[in-house]
This record gives sequence, structure tokens and C-alpha cells, in this order.
Amino acid sequence: MTGGRERPGHRRIGKGVTGVRRFLGGAAAAVLTLVLAACGGGSGEPAAPAADGTIKIGASPTPHAQILTFVRDKLAAGAGLKLEIVEFTDYVQPNTQLQEGKLDANFFQHKPYLDDFVASKGGAALTFLQPVHLEPLGLYSRGVKSLAALPAGASVAVPNDATNLGRALKLLQDNGLIKLKEGAGTAATERDVADNPKKIAFKPLEAAQLPRSLQDVDAAVINGNYALEAGLKPAGDGLALEKAEGNPYANGLVVRTDQKDDANLKKLAGLLAGPEVAKYIKDTFGDGAVIPAQS
Repeated sequence: MTGGRERPGHRRIGKGVTGVRRFLGGAAAAVLTLVLAACGGGSGEPAAPAADGTIKIGASPTPHAQILTFVRDKLAAGAGLKLEIVEFTDYVQPNTQLQEGKLDANFFQHKPYLDDFVASKGGAALTFLQPVHLEPLGLYSRGVKSLAALPAGASVAVPNDATNLGRALKLLQDNGLIKLKEGAGTAATERDVADNPKKIAFKPLEAAQLPRSLQDVDAAVINGNYALEAGLKPAGDGLALEKAEGNPYANGLVVRTDQKDDANLKKLAGLLAGPEVAKYIKDTFGDGAVIPAQS
């Protein structure tokens, strides 16, 4: 409950209604007390995860929800936790609902994306608690079989969100297709391309649309989770893939900042960073599509 109360007016009220006003004032106070209690306490802050160890967590379906399902079914009970997994197919609602207290945590993003979200929301109080895995960004094509075969003037679809666009451009630079301006960082855009020998035409799209765009472009830089959902195999289908070593784009567990020391959330972070989850990731996504952050 973040809205302030409107200040009452200063009209003079006769004695005959003074008692009514006092009664209504008392009733309003009682109602306000109940509403505050329902919101999690008089502070108006979202409540911590339930005392019985239940954590409501938002996640992308692949591979995040799959990994959480493994934790829920195989590991959570031993740690005194119960996971309620809510799946999202976009990159906005998981953070928005976490902010609003509708979720206790989320698992779908890397820290540069979270940092960009926090900055765009005027300093949203969210904290990246634990890296879990890397999904290498890859360049894919339906018709082109190698980087060298990418034609002059090729159309290349890229993610349109700020951090993944910069990440996509870095992948193209690392593979010799373009050169970025000196000092261009994770927020690089097409305007930071200093050299483009193949005259690539960039087509920014929402990340979830990139696999479908392969029908209409020469190639597309696709996030790992969406590549998996589209049936693409990074090791075999990718013309180029990010390297895991020194990569800042590990996906991880995110919580509200005021809950970063919550014991149950720390337990969940420990499970996600543990050897059982690393083994599950390697066994389930053995083609390099998903790489444990803790190897």
C-alpha cells in the first residue's frame, strides 16, 4: 500500500454530524488496520516467504522452470522448503510481480538485464542473489551453413532489449563480423558499430520472436532459452556461440532487496548452486545449451 491519503477538507461541520464523523473516522481506521494486515503488516512492505518454507518463484519455462521442478521434486523437502513455480513467457512480468510482492523470487535473468531493469524503474529494490547457469547466446540460420557463407547485406535479427542487444553485438564482434567502437559496453547498440564489412542489416525484435524470425532473415542471434524452446541445438545448429569463461551473463536467483538475508531464500540459493543441480543441468542439457555457473 504505497499511495498517500488525501488530506480532508476544512469545511465547518455542524454539531449534529460530529458524532457521525467520529464514528466514521473510527470505522475507517479499523478498515485501514485490516487492509494493512492483509498487505503484510503496518509497514506496507510485502511479506517474507511463508513460515512453512513455501517460496513462490517466477521463471521462464525452459530451462529455468525445469531446473526448479528438479529442485522442488528432489531437493526442496530435505531443506525444509516448498516451491510454488509460476511460469512466464516474457522478461517483464517476473520482475514487476516480484516488486509488487506477488512473488518471493524469480529465476529467468542475468545481472546486466536486472541492472538495466532497476535503472529504468528508478532504482527498484531487487537483488541478484545467486548465479545458477549460463545459456550461451547463439547465431542461428535456416539457410546459411557457416559464418563465412553469410552474404553481403545479410539481414540479422537481434534482441531489442538493451542488455541482450549489446550482448548480441559483442557475439558478432567476437566472431569477426563487425567491430564496435572503443569502450562500447553491455549497452551497445547499432550506433556503436564502427566497422561492418558485410553491411549487415540489423533487425531488432523482442527476444521471444527471434526463433520465428529465422523464416524471414538470413540469421538471428537467439537467447539460449528461446533456442531450446524452438528445438534448436546450440552445439550443432549454432553458427557461433558465446564462450562460458568470464561471461557476465549467468542467469540467477533474484529477490527483493529487503529479503536478501531471508533464511529460506538463502537455502534455495544454496540448492541452485549445489552439485546436484550442476549434475542435473549437465545430464539434461548435455549439448552445451545450458552450462552450470558452478562447474
